[in-house]
Amino acid sequence: MMAIAFVAALAGFQRFPGGAPDRPQAAFEVPFMPGDTPAAADALSARFGLCHSGGGRDCVVDGDTFWFAGEKYRIADIDTPETHPARCAEEAALGDAATGRLRAWLNEGAFSLEETGRDTDRYGRKLRIVTRGGASVGSVLIDEGLARPWEGRRRGWC
Repeated sequence: MMAIAFVAALAGFQRFPGGAPDRPQAAFEVPFMPGDTPAAADALSARFGLCHSGGGRDCVVDGDTFWFAGEKYRIADIDTPETHPARCAEEAALGDAATGRLRAWLNEGAFSLEETGRDTDRYGRKLRIVTRGGASVGSVLIDEGLARPWEGRRRGWC
């Protein structure tokens, strides 16, 4: 969205005979919208593998938990199906799909870890909203049917 707005703003600049004014005059102003984040703000990246149990470094545990730079993170805005252990075949399939999708998303490029109101959960995992370009990976997983919004507690998937 930011790129489209930038191009539109450039297209709207007017040329003035005899020189340009002190500041180019755009045909319209493009406001900075809440949630829009310059790509430069997404400075974190790694090559993520899978780590189904125990500790790890730069690996995905399941659809809402991963290790990065020696810290374990829980994605704070979503709930995904359990994989350790799954309670039914459908939950296992959805959980595996969510795990793979999170890994792919993390490996697609730089991201940011945004703090929430709470630093850690009861298991010691850091609670963060994971974003790229201002968009949450949680929203991606929800839109693809692999997660649901966090409601303060886990619910079954069977």
